[in-house]
Amino acid sequence: MKAQVKARTSDPLRALRLFWIATFTAVLILAQTLLAAAQGAPESFAPLAERISPSVVNITTSTTVAGQTGPQGLVPEGSPFEEFFREFRDRNGQGGDDPMRRSSALGSGFVISEDGYVVTNNHVIEGADEISVEFFTGGELAAEVVGTDPNTDIALLKVEADGPLPFVSFGDSDAMRVGDWVMAMGNPLGQGFSVSAGIVSARGRALSGSYDDYIQTDAAINRGNSGGPLFNMEGEVIGVNTAILSPTGGSIGIGFAMSSNVVTSVIDQLREFGETRRGWLGVSIQDVTDDVAEAMGLASTDGALVTDVPEGPASEAGIQAGDVIVTFDGTQVTDTRSLVRQVGNTAVGKTVRVVVNREGETQTFRVTLGRREDAQMAAVGPDGTPTPEEPSESEVLGMTLSPITSELREQLSLGEGVTGLVVTGIDQEAEAWEKGLREGDVIAEAGQAEVQSISDLEGRITEARDAGRRSLLLLVRRDGNPRFVALSLEAASEE
Repeated sequence: MKAQVKARTSDPLRALRLFWIATFTAVLILAQTLLAAAQGAPESFAPLAERISPSVVNITTSTTVAGQTGPQGLVPEGSPFEEFFREFRDRNGQGGDDPMRRSSALGSGFVISEDGYVVTNNHVIEGADEISVEFFTGGELAAEVVGTDPNTDIALLKVEADGPLPFVSFGDSDAMRVGDWVMAMGNPLGQGFSVSAGIVSARGRALSGSYDDYIQTDAAINRGNSGGPLFNMEGEVIGVNTAILSPTGGSIGIGFAMSSNVVTSVIDQLREFGETRRGWLGVSIQDVTDDVAEAMGLASTDGALVTDVPEGPASEAGIQAGDVIVTFDGTQVTDTRSLVRQVGNTAVGKTVRVVVNREGETQTFRVTLGRREDAQMAAVGPDGTPTPEEPSESEVLGMTLSPITSELREQLSLGEGVTGLVVTGIDQEAEAWEKGLREGDVIAEAGQAEVQSISDLEGRITEARDAGRRSLLLLVRRDGNPRFVALSLEAASEE
């Protein structure tokens, strides 16, 4: 009897012990999971700094240009933030009062191969007669420029050493998340090797160029950090420190590093050719706005709207103005910026598939890319038929329009190939004015069809209304540059 009682009382105790064991195990697993998730925040950055410091270098230049001791700004020329990055020539702002210095520590860089290739910013070494690279261990070597790319502000140097040099590798910048830890190294304010840490504040920042893809960080970056590396916690370079946003010239926690995935593509080309060789599609494009999407019957604003197709790869393949490029080489196109980057990062001579939306249907074209650097920079207008000279004017959609006459062609310096309707007057309270149309603009197409007379335009308006459209898409040219504008048909005359 006692044995039975003991057995019955031991079962609950055993169950209780199993419960606590299971609970302890679950807590232990949870703690290990949280610890693994927190490993991105190390107790100290010292081990990482010690490991990668030998690969980071100071850049010193020597120049014979009077009064110039270094770059004049901390960002590439033309940046919208340029006004914040003034390079002071003297402490008092007078310029020229301080003694000239033949050489000065200008920036930073890092070694990417044991045979002596060094990456820095273009603005760090631009215009220099001599370039010297100082290593963390104290050695110093002369450097030669292999190639530069002002578009991304990247330069590749080469030094000759007696033996293999310590170097760092590039990481995947696309794998970085907002909030990830990063560490910057360089030569801030000429103070020598320095380390700062922070997080990724934002990704995909654009400052001035078509190929910009900056990582924003709050790691302290100052003058002299330019060209230095931004590391992830694995010791891989995921960005090249290039610019800061600061009204004072010092760090306020808003720094920018060109992403490694852009840099590696540039470096590979500079290393192989000594110059960049970017792909060229041969189209002028603009973003698809909400009103343009409605006017074209598109389901979304994704893609890049082709506004002009000069002689080149796209023209030869059959792409036309008014097409919306939705995929390029198998990658979705979200906007014009994404397309420019995709094309620029594609090898010259590669044949790619370009999918476009044309009048509500998708079509695929095979395009063999040219080289952007070889392309003619001047806008080339499409071939057109002679324009009938009609002296009459008419008011449509809040604009006074006239066919192109000899007088207007001469007055507006329009090429012989330019056709369409000239805006000779515009109501400043009309939607057309709000959308940016001005006197002298040429309306080349309406509803994705050429217009050469007032009757052509009126016909396009009627067709759009009959199709249930609330707006009409116009192709407008100004100084040879085309863009699409969608105007509401409610403003059109009902006559």
